[in-house]
Amino acid sequence: MGHKSNPIGLRLQINRTWDSRWYAEGRNYAQMLKEDLEIRKFIMTSLPQAAISKVVIERPAKLCRVSIYAARPGVIIGKKGADIEKLRSQLAKMTSSDVKLNIVEIRKPEVDAKLVAQGVADQLIRRIAFRRAMKRAVQSALRLGAEGIKITCGGRLGGAEIARVEWYREGRVPLHTLRANVDYAEAEALTAYGIIGIKCWIFKGEILGHDPMAQDRLMMEAQTSGVRPAR
Repeated sequence: MGHKSNPIGLRLQINRTWDSRWYAEGRNYAQMLKEDLEIRKFIMTSLPQAAISKVVIERPAKLCRVSIYAARPGVIIGKKGADIEKLRSQLAKMTSSDVKLNIVEIRKPEVDAKLVAQGVADQLIRRIAFRRAMKRAVQSALRLGAEGIKITCGGRLGGAEIARVEWYREGRVPLHTLRANVDYAEAEALTAYGIIGIKCWIFKGEILGHDPMAQDRLMMEAQTSGVRPAR
């Protein structure tokens, strides 16, 4: 049997860090974890058009700082920041801490694994041929600077009776190399004939040196002008 590691979990504390950054003891841990899960679920379900890649939650002292990484930040902010204030007040009801929001714009959604996987899933829902959707995503990622990409689709592809798995890979995707900056994500396409699962691995080069915050730093450098201040 294959023993496959999640590329993100494998690289924690080597070249990337957690998406929830806080410390708690005893019962507080369960409470804070529950809040984090509820906040993430609410943001993802209430803003599907914003193309959200990840939600980072930090809790310094009595504050809850939520950073939303999205390809379309305008959808979250709304006209004159009206929607962002509404979102902040809704999140404040879910936690006892003061909530601050950061919106970070993703300048290259074509090389973000979560957005690529979600994009393929959306195309499958619209009944676009799975091979065409996968090939298009692979070509876009390589054109915009990815060193390698692998996409896997599993399920009743094309409405076939028997479920199967198909995959495409271009370039290098070194999963055993711990210094490799590999972005990984999963998505699900709810089609008429069942769920199709999509997995995406994107290799963005190697990070030399032991730096858990390296991936965040690289991401911020790539879109420094896209950071919106905490509100």
